[in-house]
Amino acid sequence: MGINFSRVLELAIPCLMFWGILAASLALDRSRFRNCIFLLLATTSTAPLMCALAGSHEEGTARALSIIAFAALLSVPGLLIGNGVTMYRREGRSLANQLSLILGIVVAVGELCTFLFYIFPIFWSEGNWQFITTGMRVLLFISLSITYVSVIFAAFMGYTILLQLIPPKRNFDYVIIHGCGLLRGREVSKLLADRIDKAIEVYHKDPTPPILIPSGGKGSDEEISEAEAMEAYLIEHGIPARQIIKEDKSMTTRENLLFSKKIIRERGGSPYVALVTSNYHVYRALNLCEKIDLECTGIGAHVASYYWPSALIREFAAIMSQKKNFAVFAAGWLLTVVPLLYMIMGNAIQ
Repeated sequence: MGINFSRVLELAIPCLMFWGILAASLALDRSRFRNCIFLLLATTSTAPLMCALAGSHEEGTARALSIIAFAALLSVPGLLIGNGVTMYRREGRSLANQLSLILGIVVAVGELCTFLFYIFPIFWSEGNWQFITTGMRVLLFISLSITYVSVIFAAFMGYTILLQLIPPKRNFDYVIIHGCGLLRGREVSKLLADRIDKAIEVYHKDPTPPILIPSGGKGSDEEISEAEAMEAYLIEHGIPARQIIKEDKSMTTRENLLFSKKIIRERGGSPYVALVTSNYHVYRALNLCEKIDLECTGIGAHVASYYWPSALIREFAAIMSQKKNFAVFAAGWLLTVVPLLYMIMGNAIQ
């Protein structure tokens, strides 16, 4: 039996619709949280279409995709916990460095609750049915809630990666370089050097070399401003001083962008601006740009692979702490977890 074209068409319509909505939303504004949800809908609608396109191998393809997804889910806790141990050894014991470890334990608890939910009915009897039913409800509630958080985080992670895959335009007028803490009060760290190197790469690829704006003030434990350290690095790596304008007053990401925007606006014109920061930070930086009415293209710099998970979890928490995003997150939980809880428990009890 070959491909069932009517079934393919039936599945292709929602799939193409979601990908089209995502493309349109990206064209309008890349900083919106809705893009994460559109990407989730687009990718999940693609899986059944892929199975249908397999024709006579549809069932086998579906089974293979299910096995891959199941194996990936089982491996997540171990990978996150292992990353947390690596972060502890390399970066220290601060809470920010242990986020992947914490998330790994939370996901493991969710998977354990799912397993126990299916085991509990074995112990069902007339004497303990109330205890078993209550236990199953609690286990299912925990399992579905953690699964929901994990799916939304996976959508956020996927969208963060997608932003890096979209090739940026060239011919920028200004490139803002987002600063971060200095080593020993005056030395550029590896994380910051990667950002500056990415900005230098953009500078050399641009047909009309842009003005570089290293942005970052002087912290309480720093001898010089981050902008001054970045300027020295840029000059040392061949960027003419005339192509650099320091922004050395900011103390937060928002101030980085606000003060850099002020510099750009004071010089007049309708500039085309790029913002270079670490790849995990691009989405939130663009989100802040949208709030202060700074139109720019986000460009992500490479970070060490072991550092990326905890950094991305921190960004996700910051995005979810915004009132509007949290309201959408909570509404999604109510519309998915609560109905599923009642539906699954109803079937389980029957």
